[in-house]
Amino acid sequence: MTEQNNIEIPQQAFDWYDEYAHGDIDRRTFMARLATLVGAGLSMSALTGALLPNYALAEQVSFNDADIRASYESFESPDGHGEGRGYLVQPRKRQGEGPAVLVAHENRGLNPYIADVARRLAKQGYLAFAPDALHSLGGYPGNDDDGKEMQRSLERYHIEQDFIAAANYLHDHPLSNGKLGAVGFCFGGYITNMLAATLPDLIDAAVPFYGTPAKPDIVGNVRGPLMLQFAENDQRVNATWPDYEKLLKEKNVDYQAFIYPGVQHGFHNDSTGRYNEAAAELAWSRTLEFFAKHLG
Repeated sequence: MTEQNNIEIPQQAFDWYDEYAHGDIDRRTFMARLATLVGAGLSMSALTGALLPNYALAEQVSFNDADIRASYESFESPDGHGEGRGYLVQPRKRQGEGPAVLVAHENRGLNPYIADVARRLAKQGYLAFAPDALHSLGGYPGNDDDGKEMQRSLERYHIEQDFIAAANYLHDHPLSNGKLGAVGFCFGGYITNMLAATLPDLIDAAVPFYGTPAKPDIVGNVRGPLMLQFAENDQRVNATWPDYEKLLKEKNVDYQAFIYPGVQHGFHNDSTGRYNEAAAELAWSRTLEFFAKHLG
């Protein structure tokens, strides 16, 4: 059982939400399963309120914050969808060039939580860029259900090429000094691993949160450094870790891995009931220390 706002949510509900969030079941099936838990102090409104995203909770840094400057910028992606677009956040206090970090979103496009992560990085002095894989379809639609359907309709190859193009765009940006990091969550964790394998000479530090490894034909190209963040209650992703760790050891890759006990997949996302403040803050502090060490 996991407690959220003084309501104990059964682990089974989190497992169902994970299936729903990753498109394995639709919303109707998810809601029907939740209905079987109603009673004994649990109401449907309490369950949905704890599990479904509330992006008003995810704003740690306002888009009007005086320390940052945010804009939407386009970039060329000839091997992807032709053109990409993302959320670029600059630290106002930094003069001239400096390190940059690419932020890779989950499987639903550039939602407000991911945009806030980019602002958090800019507050720390990084040039942050969060591409939106849904740009070719008009961009993140404003809700996760439609966002998931839109992202599922796109070929993964072209999405990956858009993120590769975005990494090159950010690396070559006039405000970047060429030191480039990447951080991603869920699907974005996979993208971060993929970038580390595809662009080992470009990515200076990669932090995948609960992400699966790159595809077998390229995963051996990873050189690191990597910091991998995992949730204990995440069977789907964690099943891929032993083989990935074995490969990293065989390749003598510079890596660190942390598994946070008792937390759910998505524990860093502060817009849902899977959020665990203690684990999220620890993982984020480790992430910032890692970027400071390898990016400067």
